[in-house]
Amino acid sequence: MTTLEYKVLLTVFAAVFVAELGDKTQLATMLFAADKQVSKLTVFAGASLALIVASGIGVLAGGFISQYIGERLLHYIAAIGFIGIGILTLLRA
Repeated sequence: MTTLEYKVLLTVFAAVFVAELGDKTQLATMLFAADKQVSKLTVFAGASLALIVASGIGVLAGGFISQYIGERLLHYIAAIGFIGIGILTLLRA
């Protein structure tokens, strides 16, 4: 791995890690793990597999979309999407 790849790896890891902390996905995983009759390893494996598949879909979609839309425009679209989700969340609160 090159230095650039390590920087990207750490950046992606940090962004996804922070985004997932306290997320409803983590809360759902905690609820599954709270069941005393369920193996914690099974819950961990299921949650990990789900995150891997969801991330894979994101990577594939990003790679496909980037062939037709420039990176800068894609950043703007993502920013508008996040702002829209934030506004909807505030309005529903």
